[in-house]
Amino acid sequence: MTTEKSSEGKAGALENLEEFTELTVDVDPELVGICRDSGARTEEAKAIYMKSRTMIQELVGNNTPEDRFRQRCVIATGDLSVADIMRFNNDPIPAGVEAIKKGSPIFVDINMVKAGITRVGHKSEVICVLDEDPGAEIANKYGITRTSAGFLAAREKLDGSIIVIGNAPSALIMVCKLIEKGVRPALIIGLPVGFVNAAESREIVRNLKIPIPSITCVGTRGGTPMAVACVNELVAIARESEE
Repeated sequence: MTTEKSSEGKAGALENLEEFTELTVDVDPELVGICRDSGARTEEAKAIYMKSRTMIQELVGNNTPEDRFRQRCVIATGDLSVADIMRFNNDPIPAGVEAIKKGSPIFVDINMVKAGITRVGHKSEVICVLDEDPGAEIANKYGITRTSAGFLAAREKLDGSIIVIGNAPSALIMVCKLIEKGVRPALIIGLPVGFVNAAESREIVRNLKIPIPSITCVGTRGGTPMAVACVNELVAIARESEE
């Protein structure tokens, strides 16, 4: 009886939803109107995104396609300094945009990266490589990380794909080994974070003998937010080019 009354009280308190729905920012119709980000669908979301983007454009610059990725990664991390550590090798933006427009698959290292990638504005399947070795048979047999094993299991599917790594340096090293053996992804977004092999794995990507387009960074920083930001910016650019 007490529980029922308590539940009814909570339900009644939420009947007047207007008191919870006051916008957290001023909505500028002009900014909302020019927002092309597929992840922002409501007026409030568009206003927040465009206000952030406008502020960061002034701080980071807005002169090149690469600047757009720097802006987005700064917004994703709240850290202006990440703009200075990003590296773009072998024309990664045109390569990535073309792959998105073709609907090429996107292989990611962990489900957190998969969850962050927008589902709107592209036809690419987003695949977490952990699902490629679901019973961890390869990982257990060889004693390697599950993400490394996942990319190893998916090796025959990686040609022409976009590879996105935001967590596991070991997975990025595995991808580089596969490239040395003939695998040819369209783009690597290699931004694993950490103190063990993170910086080293990205250096391996930049020094590959085969010129694979890549977006990486230097040092220990990186992570899922930056990796996701880069993919979503590719989607935004691909979408704009078709409008």
